[in-house]
Amino acid sequence: MPETFNACTYLLDRRLEAGDGERIAVTGPRGTLTYLAMHDLTGQIAAGLREMGVRPEQRVMLFTVDSPRMLATILAAMRIGAIPVPVSTMMRPEDLAGVVRDSRASALVVSAEFAETGLPALVDVPDLRSVVVDGPGPALGPPGVAVWDFEQLLAAGDASEATHPYPTWEDTTGLWLYTSGTTGVPKAAMHRHASIRVVCETYARHVLGIAPGDRVLAVPKMFFAYGLGCTAFFPLSVGASTVLEPARSTPDGVTANLLEYRPTLFAASPTFFAAMLGASVPTDAVASVRLATSAGEPLPAPIYQRFVARYGVDVIDGIGSTEALHIFMSNRRGQVRPGTSGTPVPGYDARIVDEAGLDVPAGTEGHLLVRGDSTALGYWCRNEATRRAFQGEWLRTGDFYLASPDGYYTYLGRSDDMIKSSGMWVSPAEVEARLLEHPEVALAAVVAVPDQVGLDKTVACVVRTPDATVAEADLVEFCRAGLAHFKCPRTVLFVAELPMTATGKLRRNVIRADAADALARAAELDLAPVVPILE
Repeated sequence: MPETFNACTYLLDRRLEAGDGERIAVTGPRGTLTYLAMHDLTGQIAAGLREMGVRPEQRVMLFTVDSPRMLATILAAMRIGAIPVPVSTMMRPEDLAGVVRDSRASALVVSAEFAETGLPALVDVPDLRSVVVDGPGPALGPPGVAVWDFEQLLAAGDASEATHPYPTWEDTTGLWLYTSGTTGVPKAAMHRHASIRVVCETYARHVLGIAPGDRVLAVPKMFFAYGLGCTAFFPLSVGASTVLEPARSTPDGVTANLLEYRPTLFAASPTFFAAMLGASVPTDAVASVRLATSAGEPLPAPIYQRFVARYGVDVIDGIGSTEALHIFMSNRRGQVRPGTSGTPVPGYDARIVDEAGLDVPAGTEGHLLVRGDSTALGYWCRNEATRRAFQGEWLRTGDFYLASPDGYYTYLGRSDDMIKSSGMWVSPAEVEARLLEHPEVALAAVVAVPDQVGLDKTVACVVRTPDATVAEADLVEFCRAGLAHFKCPRTVLFVAELPMTATGKLRRNVIRADAADALARAAELDLAPVVPILE
C-alpha cells in the first residue's frame, strides 16, 4: 500500500507542527488570518462539504474571486479527497456551464458577484448537486440543485470531523486546472497531490528562495497555475504570508496594495509590467520588493530593461505551463539574460527536438520538451490531446525554442504561431521584441495573415504609447534597421488594445482573425496594400 500524502496537510498542518500558528498566513481586503485560523476555516469548510454530500474524487468547482475563503475551499476539498477545480472568473456564463458539464462537478462554489448571471446559465448539468454562494445571492438554482449560503456551509458540519484528512496518496489526483484556451477549447489538466510539493521544493525553494519572512503579492489570480503557486502554495509551504486581492488587477490597484502591504515578492505578467511602466507607478511603491517574477508569456528585453532601470528591482522571467503546474525554466536573480527564459529549474530537464523528435544542436530552433515530477497525469477525457502532449516522461510544451551553447533557452513562439516568410521561419517573439524597443510602442503582437494568393505575410498589431506620433512606415523602417528583411512586418495595424486571455496571454487566434478582417476591409476599399489602421 502506498504511503499516504495529502497536499492540504503539507501546506497547513506542517505549519502548526512547526509552531507557526500565530504567523499571518493570508491578508488583503477580505481579511487577515493566521495559520491557526486558516487551518480552522479549512476544517469547517471540509466538514461542510462532507455534510453537503461531496465525496472523495468528486470535483468541486470554484468560480470565485481571490479571498481567504477561496483558498480555504481549495485546501478543504483536497483535505477530504475531493478535487478542487478553480476556473477563470472572466468566463462567460455559457462557458461556465460548459466546464461544469465537462468536469462533471458535483459542487460549485461561486462568489456573489457572479451568481446572478452564472447560475441561470447552468443548464444540462446533470452531475451538479449543490451550489454554494459566497455572499448575498439568488436562492434558486437549476432544477434539482440545492443552493447553500456560505454561512450555511460553515455551520453544516462538525469541524472536528475534518481533523484527520482523507488518506490520499502521492499519486492521487488532487487538483484540476483548465488550460487558458489560447488556441482552442480549454482542457482540464489533472495534477497529483505530490505535484504541489514538487513545485514548492523546486522553483519556490531554488529560484525564489522563499522564506518565512516573505510576503507575496501576485497579479495573476488563483485560477491560473502561475497565480495559484505564487499566491497560495509557495508562501504556505514555508510559513510566509500572501496578499489576496479580490478585484481585477490594475496598475492603480496594485500600487495601492504595494504601498499598503509592502510585499517582498511580486509576481506579474509581461503585459502588466508594461502597464506599470505606462502608468508611471511611483518607484517608492516597489521599494519593499526584493524580487519580481514574470511568466505567462516571454518578457521582452526592452520591458525588462525599462522596469529594472526605473525601479531597481530584478525581474526573473521564466516559462511554465498548466500541464507542468508551474515554472520549469527560469532566469535567476543576478544572472538574468534579458530576452531569454533562462535555464531549467533544478528538478527539470529540457530538450529541443526537430519534427522527427530527434535532438537538435545548440543554436538550432525546434520544439521544446520538458521532464519533471510536477507534470500532469493527462487531460480529462481528452485521449488524443493527452497522447500528443504527454510523451512518456516528456511533456511536449507546444513552444518553439532554441538553446545557446551555455544552456540559456530563447522563446521563438508557439509551434503553431511560427511564421514562414520567403521560405524562412520567423519568430513572432523576435519581431515583437524589436518593435518594443521603439519608445512609442507600448505593446505589439505579430501574426501571419494570408495575402490575396494565400501566402502568409507578417502583420504587426501595435498599441502606441499615449501621445505617440509614430507612423506605420516608421515602424517598418525601424524593424529593417534591426532585423533581417524577411523578418520585418509587411503591414502594421495600429490598434487601441490587444485581446488577452484571463491569464494575461495574447489571444493570437483572435488577433490573427481581427487582422485578416481589417486587411480584407481595406482591400474592399481599394486602400494601399500596407494600411496603417485601426484606432
